[in-house]
Amino acid sequence: MAGRTVRNRRIPSRTAGAVAVAACATLVLAACGSTKDDVASGGGKGDGGGKVGVILPLLTSPFWQSYNDYVPKMATSEGVDALKTVNSNSDPSQQITDINNQLNQGVEGLVVAPLDSAAIAAGLDQAERKGVPVVAVDVAPEKGKVAMVVRADNVAYGEKACQYLGKQISSGKVVQIMGDLASVNGRDRSEAFRTCVRKNFPKLKVLEIPAKWESDTAASKLDTLLNANPDIKGIYMQAGGVYLAPTLQTLKSKGMLKKAGAAGHITIVSNDGIPQEFDAIRKGEIDATVSQPADAYAKYGMYYIKAAMQGKKFKPGPTDHDSEIVKLPGGILEDQLPAPLVTKENVDDPKLWGNTVK
Repeated sequence: MAGRTVRNRRIPSRTAGAVAVAACATLVLAACGSTKDDVASGGGKGDGGGKVGVILPLLTSPFWQSYNDYVPKMATSEGVDALKTVNSNSDPSQQITDINNQLNQGVEGLVVAPLDSAAIAAGLDQAERKGVPVVAVDVAPEKGKVAMVVRADNVAYGEKACQYLGKQISSGKVVQIMGDLASVNGRDRSEAFRTCVRKNFPKLKVLEIPAKWESDTAASKLDTLLNANPDIKGIYMQAGGVYLAPTLQTLKSKGMLKKAGAAGHITIVSNDGIPQEFDAIRKGEIDATVSQPADAYAKYGMYYIKAAMQGKKFKPGPTDHDSEIVKLPGGILEDQLPAPLVTKENVDDPKLWGNTVK
């Protein structure tokens, strides 16, 4: 997912810019057409009206704070009557309670960013029993019924980080600070990174920190690892929203935070695309990040829940907004939004969502 901090279990792609979705209104084109074989969901009541509940995983990460800010704006632009967002505060059990509470309030659609890929099934089952369609954002459920998963390709996150580090570092030790492996996001990023390194850069040795999307865990384990391995040459942070600050603070406390180009600089690649990462790239503190599209997550979460409430269906294939709908195991459909690698060369690109928020 996009990140979580202290005690927060976060389950956190070229930014999808402003795009016209009118072409998909009738859903008859191959890119976004409906079929009876490739059904995303049922439960729609026809006109797309009714209240929509929006459930957040946490609000302690700058990424999710930005997503939260985008939700009401995108709901308005997509004509969705969204209730005030609900924060599950990094607790998967609380998230199931939040879903149940929203259903009891009579919502006719739900947009949920799951904390736990397996645990969310209980909430999805509740929604299905009540005929309420659900769109999952950022994290794909392992089972349960959803109208669409709106998510970037998290395997590509790990691969992009691997390729960048591998091209900057010829040999030596690199660390990946991993997310929660209870989340498909954490698993995808971790396995993709280690597989890519093993295949393409065999002279790199990967050391791993399981940090559960928790900033305090990342800080303490990185401190211990650096004590035993002061010759670290690279770091891959799977979520800048929660790992950026503790990583930089830990390196600084040990006198290991050197600017890019300086002797002893540790090459650092992150995920999220938050303004704080962009500032760190400009300062030379980190080298790159993969921009996870908070704006597009909100936009297409609203777009797909309205479509689901209207009973519309989708099938795999390219979309009109520079992404592709793919079929996941179990028949779930996922709109894989683009997530670009951001470096000093393109960090000031005004199209990146991280450059549009304060």
